[in-house]
Amino acid sequence: MKFTKNFKEISKKDVGIAGGKGASLGEMLNARIPVPPGFVVLASAFDRFLEETDLFQDIQARLDEVNYKDTNSVDRESNEIREMIADTKFPVDLGKEITSEFKKLKAQYVAVRSSATAEDSKTASWAGELETYLNTTEKELLVNVKKCWSSLFTPRAIFYRHEKYPHLTPAPLLGKERGKASLPLAKGEKQRGYISVAVVIQKMIQSEVSGIAFTVHPVTEDKNQMILEAGLGLGEAIVSGQITPDSYVIDKRNWSIVDINIAEQTMMITKKGVKTSQIKLSKNKGNKQKLTGRQIVELAKLCGQIEKHYGFPCDIEWAREKGKFYITQSRPITTL
Repeated sequence: MKFTKNFKEISKKDVGIAGGKGASLGEMLNARIPVPPGFVVLASAFDRFLEETDLFQDIQARLDEVNYKDTNSVDRESNEIREMIADTKFPVDLGKEITSEFKKLKAQYVAVRSSATAEDSKTASWAGELETYLNTTEKELLVNVKKCWSSLFTPRAIFYRHEKYPHLTPAPLLGKERGKASLPLAKGEKQRGYISVAVVIQKMIQSEVSGIAFTVHPVTEDKNQMILEAGLGLGEAIVSGQITPDSYVIDKRNWSIVDINIAEQTMMITKKGVKTSQIKLSKNKGNKQKLTGRQIVELAKLCGQIEKHYGFPCDIEWAREKGKFYITQSRPITTL
């Protein structure tokens, strides 16, 4: 049984095995959208890890102790669970399969990203709830895969799952029933009745500029307008709210630029040596417009192509490296 799949083998129907992020990347790659190459460590790998190491019962026991009205309780049990996963040995054959797929990418650095098996929808999104590790080398690969698995049990993720999916079992029980709770399956799932996590491993794009796009104006809800946000360096700075990006409003009917708002950027996140670091920017560099008019229109048309493919408004993450745009994620806009 294989526990990994290349993006080429995955489509939007595979949320149950590849998670929302993995399924989206496979779908876009097969639709000829420029997606950096990669593969997914399927959710079944996490199942296998938990089952083989007998961590199921331990995790459930810790979650049963959670008092959702007490943040200290959530933090305490979260730390216990994450330490248990970190301290447990990685199955040898599973590690070899993941490392073998990594080598096929012929990339010195990859992004290792969590991908929840609960599908991103118009009412719920796992964006920002689970963890991502940038500029990961082969040496750090399996450690970061385990960190992504255990990020299903960060305090934020525990709270989010409790609020959004109270009907689902809070921990993997591999087919067992908890009381009389029904365990509905996510799309594409056959045996799992809980939210699990796959891991996306993708060639790292060392972006000079990166950002987010909303294919419908998120404030006015004007379907004829799209907003692009752009910042220097890796997109983590924007996603985490550490910088205010430029914003550009585009009219989708004729791809004209309606408005340009240039933000002052004082720092950027980039690879420095072998580490991902924050670098201070001079006023001269930080105050400049991050994308040219031609680049704005090129990116807007690419995002329009993605929206047309999916048939609904999209929240898109993008990166630009050496003159080329790449799409690193697309999900439904949850705020409309």
